[in-house]
Amino acid sequence: MATKESFSINGEALLKKVKELIAEGNVRKITITDKSGKEVMSFPLTVGVVGAFLAPVFAAVGALAALIGECTITVEREEAKKEGGEPISHVTNNE
Repeated sequence: MATKESFSINGEALLKKVKELIAEGNVRKITITDKSGKEVMSFPLTVGVVGAFLAPVFAAVGALAALIGECTITVEREEAKKEGGEPISHVTNNE
């Protein structure tokens, strides 16, 4: 099961945010849309993605950041699972 999360961001911070998201490790796919909602770039990520593969992605995102003003990043994440295969609940009980 995957969850989706969206961020509105300006072009200057786009590359930094994409790098942060990839470093988190649980990101399955990143989609970048312009302010009118048109998909500009989308790329899947898999476990074990290495720097050599990401270099062209970072170059493309950097070029896009120079051209685009405001955009939205949609992130599709893998849910963490327990050993039994059930999703881990991220809700904490502060009693």
